[in-house]
Amino acid sequence: MKLRTEHPIVVHRRRDLEGASDRGLHASVQSGSFRRIVAGSYVSSEEWTALTPIDRHLARVLEVADRARAPLVLTHSAAAAVHGIDRVGSWPTRVDVRIPKTTGGRSSGATRRHALGFEGVELIEWRGHLVTSAAQTALDLAAASDFTAGVIALDQAQWSNRRGGALTDIGHVRDLIDKNWRRGFARVPRAVDFSTHLADSVRESEGRVLIARLGFPPPVLQREFRLPGGRTARTDYYFEKYDHAAEFDGTGKYFDPDILQGRTPRQALLEEKDRADALRRQVACLSRWRTPAHKDPAELYDILTADGLPSRLPRPRRRS
Repeated sequence: MKLRTEHPIVVHRRRDLEGASDRGLHASVQSGSFRRIVAGSYVSSEEWTALTPIDRHLARVLEVADRARAPLVLTHSAAAAVHGIDRVGSWPTRVDVRIPKTTGGRSSGATRRHALGFEGVELIEWRGHLVTSAAQTALDLAAASDFTAGVIALDQAQWSNRRGGALTDIGHVRDLIDKNWRRGFARVPRAVDFSTHLADSVRESEGRVLIARLGFPPPVLQREFRLPGGRTARTDYYFEKYDHAAEFDGTGKYFDPDILQGRTPRQALLEEKDRADALRRQVACLSRWRTPAHKDPAELYDILTADGLPSRLPRPRRRS
C-alpha cells in the first residue's frame, strides 16, 4: 500500500519568501495570481486551478501536517486524500483529524476534529504522523456519509483496476466493522453489500446507485466485448437479459493528459466515436450519458427507458 506523500504543487510559504511582506502577499492574493491554501502557505492560482479536487485537498493536508506541533491522526477526508480515495463533489477546506473520545476542544480554522477515539482503529505511519488505513478510511466515510457517498468510498478502496492494485478488500472492511462497531454504523453494512471492486470511476459508482434507485435491473459490470480488428471494449454496465449496454461518458478521456497519452482531444473523440459505433453493432442497444443525468435522475430514467430498458418504478419528477 503506497501512501501519497509528495506535494502535487509548488507551495510558497511566507517564512521562506525573502523580503516578502504581508502587504505584498495580500496584494498577490487580491490580484488573483496567488491563492492562500492555509495560513502562511500560498500557491499559484493557475496551477491550483489545474489540480484535481483530491490533489488540492492533499496539498492542504500536507501543509497542515508539516506545520503541526505534535503528531496528528489523519482521518476521513484527509486520509482519503492520502490514500487516493476519490469522491464526487467538493472536498472540505479543513483537514480531518481523529482525537480521543474524552478530549475537548473545538475544530480550528485548519482542522476538523473527530472525537471518535482509537479503540480497534487501524492506523498507519505517515510522514511522522498517523493515518487511518484505506479500509478504515472507507468505513469511516461510509458511516459519516449518505448511501451514495459511502458506496463510492468503498468502491474506491477496493477498486481492483487501480494502478498498483486495490487498497483493500471487502473482507477486511467487514472485519473492521466488527472491531469498530459504534453508533452510526447501522447503515454501513448496506453500503458494504452494495459495493464492488469493479467500479472504474466515482461516476460509475454513482451511476450504479442511481440505476438501482430508479428501479432498473442490476447490471453486469465491466462486460468485455471483442470488436473488429482484435480490439476489446469494456462497458460500465450490461443488462444481460435485454442485451443492453450502458456507459457514463466522462469528459476526462478527451482532456486528461494521462488518458490522452499524446493524442489530441480530436483524435480521442474520433476514436471514442468509432468504439461506440463498433459496440452498437455488438449489442441490441447502447445507452450513454454525461454528468447532468446524474444531477437530475429523471434524465437518466428517460435515457434508459427511451432506449428500451424497463424499470419497475415510475418516472421521478424532473428537478427544477
